[in-house]
Amino acid sequence: MYLMEYGKKDMPILVFLHGGGVSGWMWDEQINYFSENYHCIVPDLPGHGLSKEEHFTIQDSARAILDLLKDRKSEQPIIVVGFSLGAQILVQMLSDETDFIDFAIINSALTKPMKYSSKLIYPLLKISFPLVKLKQFAKLQAKVLYIREEQFESYYQETISMTYDSFIQVMRENMAFQTPENFKDSSTKILITVGEKEKKIMRDSAKELVHQNNNSKGIIIPSIGHGVSLANPKFFHQIVEDWIATESLPKNVQVLHKQK
Repeated sequence: MYLMEYGKKDMPILVFLHGGGVSGWMWDEQINYFSENYHCIVPDLPGHGLSKEEHFTIQDSARAILDLLKDRKSEQPIIVVGFSLGAQILVQMLSDETDFIDFAIINSALTKPMKYSSKLIYPLLKISFPLVKLKQFAKLQAKVLYIREEQFESYYQETISMTYDSFIQVMRENMAFQTPENFKDSSTKILITVGEKEKKIMRDSAKELVHQNNNSKGIIIPSIGHGVSLANPKFFHQIVEDWIATESLPKNVQVLHKQK
């Protein structure tokens, strides 16, 4: 798995896991902000970016990143931030090693499987796959994901280089994922976020994650869709900093309370 590293190696470790269809460059703003005080690690997940030739599964990706971190374990805390597909990998990591990561920020993780609709979805994906190669369609998708104009070419080149098999594999893993049983046992200090404008299934997934782990807190971020770190980097940086420092939540957000 290809990865980039920034900052001094004796600083706290901060890992950023990107979403599907993009790669490590989606965290450029965060690297610029955090690399002075953290040792930042940014993988290109299998099937993406410079790891595009590698076969992708959530389970294997989680294991590979955990093994990487174990090799570099020091007395410094480990913080992992995941978005979308990367957030699903982070949920798997927290379930596989329940007391290894110190802080986790799970952003927009789908945890409610779509298995009953897969017979309909996969044929539609096959039909729609050629669309993702069209620049105009890619621009529409980039807008939804808050990808800035200067990032668009990176996004588009990765989009057109993804094979159909890789695309289907990523989508299959994404749509079938559900929270592992051991997630409830994680002692990590977990923050779960979702955008107010995201689909209901995403908000329901966030609520479910909060309910399943007693060490978690969750928030709904107002006026945001899928991708707060790209849509409002400064606000996102503050969320991460406050969670690591004091486990505090930002003002003017809806707090997700645990179900009784």
